[in-house]
Amino acid sequence: MESIKARVGIFILSILIGLAWVMPNFINFGDEDWWFSKKKIVYGLDIQGGLHLVMGVDTKGVIVEKTNRLAKSLQGELADKKVGFESVKSQDEDKTRLDVMLKTDADVASLEKYIEEFYPATLQILETDGTKVTLRYYDNVVREYKKQVIDQAIEVIRNRIDEFGVAEPSISAQGDNRILVQLPGIKDAQRAKELINRTARLDFRIVSTEVDPEKLGQMISDAEAAGNYGLGKENMGYSAYVKRLNEDLAGKLPEGTVVVFQKPESAANLEAGKIPYVVSKDTDLGGNELEDAHVRPGEYGEPEVIFSFNPDGRRKFSEITEKNVNKQMAIVLDEVVQSAPVIQGKISTSTARITLGGRNYQETMNEANFIATALRAGALPAALEQLEERTVGPTLGADAINAGKKAGMVGAILVLIFMIIYYRGLGVVANIALCLNVMFLLAILTSLGATLTLPGVAGIALTIGMAVDANIIIFERIKEELRKGAGIQAAIKDGFGNALSAIMDANITTIATSVVLMYYGTGPVRGFAVSLIIGVLTSMFTAIFVCKLIMDIMVNWMKVKKITAV
Repeated sequence: MESIKARVGIFILSILIGLAWVMPNFINFGDEDWWFSKKKIVYGLDIQGGLHLVMGVDTKGVIVEKTNRLAKSLQGELADKKVGFESVKSQDEDKTRLDVMLKTDADVASLEKYIEEFYPATLQILETDGTKVTLRYYDNVVREYKKQVIDQAIEVIRNRIDEFGVAEPSISAQGDNRILVQLPGIKDAQRAKELINRTARLDFRIVSTEVDPEKLGQMISDAEAAGNYGLGKENMGYSAYVKRLNEDLAGKLPEGTVVVFQKPESAANLEAGKIPYVVSKDTDLGGNELEDAHVRPGEYGEPEVIFSFNPDGRRKFSEITEKNVNKQMAIVLDEVVQSAPVIQGKISTSTARITLGGRNYQETMNEANFIATALRAGALPAALEQLEERTVGPTLGADAINAGKKAGMVGAILVLIFMIIYYRGLGVVANIALCLNVMFLLAILTSLGATLTLPGVAGIALTIGMAVDANIIIFERIKEELRKGAGIQAAIKDGFGNALSAIMDANITTIATSVVLMYYGTGPVRGFAVSLIIGVLTSMFTAIFVCKLIMDIMVNWMKVKKITAV
């Protein structure tokens, strides 16, 4: 672009935009103050500290659940194929294996043929003992499914953290059943943990009426007395309580059902009061069929959560309600019954709701927003267990960081002085470009909301050095042209032209390497790559565009005859 006026316009516009983004890092704007953007650079866990969590993922429980669903689907498939069987159920000692009890030897052969035909790469026939055939998933299928569960759990946690507003969290898998979560600069650690740990598993289960409510209450009391436990007793949480209770009631409840509880509206929590329900273990309709969830006022102004299904969910919801007219359908969130309305008829609408009762309005609103947020972010595919929690302090500490700042300032000043002493007028131009380079780099980091880690700081320092290198290459070329007797305008033009290829080659290879680091790296490594890429781009802009513009202005507008000593 040869027009100096046009380039000056771009230059001024760039500075104004850069200042608009970078100023909030140096000036605290209040809520009442107006500014273009109030974003600030986000510092990483190693600079400002934060929350470090290691979560265990119950991948085995997911495999057990998958096996139970396989048992149900196999029953239907064998019945359709007219294969005589007595039962299809998981083993008591290993719930990832299925025992299929068949009626005759011919049925055994039919089952083996069916498995080979329809599940050749999925199911393995472990052994055949008379009319009993034992099945299990192949190891590679189990490994792949566990990986999917971990990947899905990471995605859900990331969605939830995004909703919470933490910039660039580090969430990664550790082995096949753990997830590492690092949240830099988190202020409300307790709420963040609640949001991550919330299973948010939503199920729609039909309530069984086979057990009399009074008898059910007595069974629960007897189980608690025999085991000397209870909800809240010796810090026993709800999940552990329900699991223990259902283990004790196994064989006493109708097959395929479990006990879950609902909190009465008048109770502050489940420990203060709970209503038991016997419900089916699962249905085909769950939270994964949700399309959206939000909060709206109910009939009397109380907050309630409204959620809508995707097309497949609508079809399933319609089928379930059609088959269970006059029965109760429990809406179960994290094994807690939210409501259990009686199905009056087939429901083909796309939405349903969770009512939260009429206690304190603000508490109810907070709970409704929390549920809606968790549902929108997605249900976790497996239960999480918090294995480790640490509140991490800055790696270097405040004193070390302040010392680093001083060292950086001293180093920068020495570079500025050196450039002026060695290149005189051109040194001043280089220093202006260098300062603008830092401002543009910080502005872009701020606008992107990128997290600045210690490796990121190293990336910035490296790009500053590279920016000086680019200026030196250009200035040396200009000096060569001047020594050859070229005029000042020609020397500037040829100097930039001759240096451009060397600068481009060096910077493009650096960017290519950084892209690879950014793509395959995580956390601090990615932060280093991001800082380096942005720094290289800004240094090219300032070294090539800004420096040449300043020199052109000096020569063409200010009529400077000599800008450096040869």
